[in-house]
Amino acid sequence: RRLQPRRGVPGEASCRAHLEPLLLFCEDDQVTLCRKCFLAQEHGSHVVRGVHEAAEKYRKLFRELLSTLKQKLEAAKSLLAEEQENMGLVQAEEQNFKEMLKSEYKMMIRLVTEENAMNFQNLQGYPFNPHLREAGLSPQMKFTAELEEKYQETLQRLNSLGRENMSKLHESEVRLYEQIISLHSVTAELEKKCGEPSLVLLKNIINSKFKLRSGVSLLCQGLEPARITDPSLCQRPGLSEVLELFQRPITLDPKTAHPCLVLSEDLRSVRLRNVQQDVPGNPEIFDFGASVLGVESFTSGRHYWEVDVEKTTSWQLGIYEDSAARLMPKASEGKILLMGARMGTKYTLWVFPPLKGMYLEEQMHKVGVFLDYKYGQISFYDVTKRFLIYNFSDLVFKGALRPIFSLCFPNEGTNSDSLSICLPDVFV
Repeated sequence: RRLQPRRGVPGEASCRAHLEPLLLFCEDDQVTLCRKCFLAQEHGSHVVRGVHEAAEKYRKLFRELLSTLKQKLEAAKSLLAEEQENMGLVQAEEQNFKEMLKSEYKMMIRLVTEENAMNFQNLQGYPFNPHLREAGLSPQMKFTAELEEKYQETLQRLNSLGRENMSKLHESEVRLYEQIISLHSVTAELEKKCGEPSLVLLKNIINSKFKLRSGVSLLCQGLEPARITDPSLCQRPGLSEVLELFQRPITLDPKTAHPCLVLSEDLRSVRLRNVQQDVPGNPEIFDFGASVLGVESFTSGRHYWEVDVEKTTSWQLGIYEDSAARLMPKASEGKILLMGARMGTKYTLWVFPPLKGMYLEEQMHKVGVFLDYKYGQISFYDVTKRFLIYNFSDLVFKGALRPIFSLCFPNEGTNSDSLSICLPDVFV
């Protein structure tokens, strides 16, 4: 006659060998036991717990892992959203950089063309010599052709870099999608396991442990964003010698100097003092930072100057729009700036406005600033390496523009930072 389990004990809850209730769980063999199985010699030295105690132990592990996996799932979703947003930002930044290069190219062509036209005007009154005209146009045509070639090469590099960046972002997007799907699957399974009756959970413990390992494996997978390359790494057009024709001997205006600044006697250099000097009653003093304006004020024309920043840890250079209605200028009002800072062995660079970080491999030594009032353009250059850092174009100026120079306050202790305005060669 076929044996039946004891009355009141469901089949799945009873031992097939002894028809006894499965009330115990062997940790060593990962099996459920009845009382008679427990007394058998093979389990004598094993760790054996009650079914509910053993099941609760695994539930606790599942819940802890589940909590961590859910946190990672949210982090993965957040990173995916950032990567998708970055696709638009990268394309916008690439386009912005192309527009910047285009405006720089047009400016250089305009300067050379106008300079060449001015040279011919100076020859008026002399007998017409077609060979002289040809000789004058030839350098301009050569310069224009070389500049066009460099401009096209830079655009090609930017296009190639843009495709590479988008490919990295798409790969990152696919990878994150796969991680999110896996995290969804494992968390759903773990939630199901946590709700299972103790015996059911323990009978499928091998499968449950596989889910545990899968979850741990997912936790070990890093959530790394795509490593995109900054467009500013592309080689930019060089600093043209034609700009040196517009170099000005800028001097500093003591009336606008912050009390923490000390100006040199020739008004060409500025450094930070250790103790702030009290200079009351001067409405022209900048109260928002250690800044000073240049004496020169521009309402037209083209102007270029160079500043030595090698002895400066943190600095700001640029243009300040002077206004009679603005007696106490605000920190972000009427300024266009290039800002550099050194922290240990690392260097950072920003332009403003809006505040935008730029790639910088090493400390800058000399910065060139070019202003074209009529065409609303301001360009910043690395004079030592002779390349464009950044330019602002299509600006609308409403008042007089003055050079601005700033040194940043030290976080603690003393600071010996200083910067100097370079004189044009003709003044040296």
